[in-house]
Amino acid sequence: MKIRDSGMPDQDIWEGFFDPRWVLGRLRFCSMTGAVADFGCGYGSFTIAAAQLTTGTVHAFDIEPHMVRTTAARAVSLGLANVRAVERDFVSSGTGLPDGCISYAMLFNVLHAEDATALLREAFRVLGPGGVLGIIHWIHDARTPRGPALEIRPRPEQCHAWAREVGFTVEQSAVALPPYHYGVVARRAA
Repeated sequence: MKIRDSGMPDQDIWEGFFDPRWVLGRLRFCSMTGAVADFGCGYGSFTIAAAQLTTGTVHAFDIEPHMVRTTAARAVSLGLANVRAVERDFVSSGTGLPDGCISYAMLFNVLHAEDATALLREAFRVLGPGGVLGIIHWIHDARTPRGPALEIRPRPEQCHAWAREVGFTVEQSAVALPPYHYGVVARRAA
């Protein structure tokens, strides 16, 4: 099931919105050895940055075959053997990963899904004790050049409530990721 209102702009436009390594740093992703899950990898912008910072496997999920192929090809072209790009409907079927096998989960620009808590529950399930969840979403401002409709675009406080509902502890809220995004950092208790 494709997440509602989720069209991707061209890759150059999309990647102009972010410095992925800087964003990951702001969301407490640092060099690590654990595995990572990227829910909705798109062009692989954050998948690639994460793979360059970890020796663990980066599991990159997307429902769009083109996005999965693009992410896999980028990883190969950069010599990154730790990227596993998977075409999967993680909204309907989950990730297929075992419980507690991930150190860091990325829910970037996907929590406008009809059932955002289902995505958070899946992230919680695959994260091991002490695992970190990074959330990114578009700010609630009609002047943003892209993003889902404002009526389904979650605000930081909504992301906090959903994360707490499924058992996460929110550690950082409304992290500024200019020009058009904010971030949230949560953790699964150890």
